[in-house]
Amino acid sequence: MIRVLIVDDEALVRTGLAMILAPATDLEVVAEAVDGAGALDAVTRHRVDVVLMDVRMPGVDGLSALERIAERPDPPKVIMLTTFDLDDYVHRALRAGASGFLLKDTPPRDLVTAVRLVAGGDAMLAPSVTKRLITAFAERRPARAAAARERLQVLTTREQDVVKAVARGLSNADIGRELAMSEATVKAHVSRALAKLGLTNRVQAAILVHDTGLAT
Repeated sequence: MIRVLIVDDEALVRTGLAMILAPATDLEVVAEAVDGAGALDAVTRHRVDVVLMDVRMPGVDGLSALERIAERPDPPKVIMLTTFDLDDYVHRALRAGASGFLLKDTPPRDLVTAVRLVAGGDAMLAPSVTKRLITAFAERRPARAAAARERLQVLTTREQDVVKAVARGLSNADIGRELAMSEATVKAHVSRALAKLGLTNRVQAAILVHDTGLAT
């Protein structure tokens, strides 16, 4: 069972998200919170696998809560929700370790899929803005690109192939089919690559690859 925490300052939004997730028999909404402070408390009191959290909230906002959640040992995955697809807060959230970014008007089926994917270790970005969002990090200044390429040198050739596929937005299953390896092997490669690079999740790996200018 995937245990979910919903964080939004609008009761109507929280109710709507809970109703969307309710029919999924493998998902359970274990708590709700109205702001970042409440999210931190809920994560402490409940065993949470995935947090669906609004970016903009009064008091402790989503970004501040994300940064503090990321500092916890074995933190839950966090999907940030926003109304604006190019919100600067979202850029910062992905840098801080968010596992996903979705617009609030994401279709219900896609929202449920996103929770499952993120819980399983994948990343989930709103399809309509994936390329623009990641490219926004990749200004490709020569010094920045050179530094990013140097960082990738700690990876084996196969690990580099895998993280480049991650940067293209492929799931573990898709990468396995493309590179002729099992999904479990892909997951192992991703985990090792993240550890070697000192990164938290696939989104950060994708950003690093785009920084190199090598993403295709």
